[in-house]
Amino acid sequence: MNENLIHNKIELTRKEKMLKFYNKNKILIFSFISIVFVIGILIVFYIETKEKKKEILAQNYVTAKIYIEKNEKIRAKNILKEIVFSDNGIYSSLSFFLLLNENLISDKKEKSDLFDHVIENNNFSNEVKNLIIFKKALFESSFINELDLLAALKPLLNGDSIWKPHALLLIGDYFYSKDEFSKAREFYTKILSLKNINNEFYKQAKSQLTLMAND
Repeated sequence: MNENLIHNKIELTRKEKMLKFYNKNKILIFSFISIVFVIGILIVFYIETKEKKKEILAQNYVTAKIYIEKNEKIRAKNILKEIVFSDNGIYSSLSFFLLLNENLISDKKEKSDLFDHVIENNNFSNEVKNLIIFKKALFESSFINELDLLAALKPLLNGDSIWKPHALLLIGDYFYSKDEFSKAREFYTKILSLKNINNEFYKQAKSQLTLMAND
């Protein structure tokens, strides 16, 4: 009997403490619950908005491709540029490459600015980003100087990117086209020192080195 009384008193004391704690902190408790509830709603709203935006971008991308097929290139260009500036990693890059592949932008500065925007405002994987860096350098190699070309390709030259041999070959060809054979030879030779790359790069580098040796 005494044990039951002691147990009941302990339970009663515990409940009193809990009730006292609740009465003392109920404003904080309700505030915390309200904050969690609001955050939950905001997260759901954000996810739904993001998905809806993604659907709209996908629809606009398809619309732009239809305009290209109809040869309405100005409309296609305007839509694709809007998608590029939406900074959605997937559709921004797809739209940008479509602009390039269809030659919808002729102005060199506009094209370079778009390259910079895509590179700086999207979270790509390293190799996708390196691909865009290489494509920008390839595009600009016909009108920029040696220092700017080397600076543009520095991220590829200093790392182990799969685009490194592409960059070395591009620079070698750049110097070869200007009859600066000693500089060209330096970059072609670097290709031969790389391991585990496509054999085609070795062939091209050796071919260019042979041509310079025979000049």
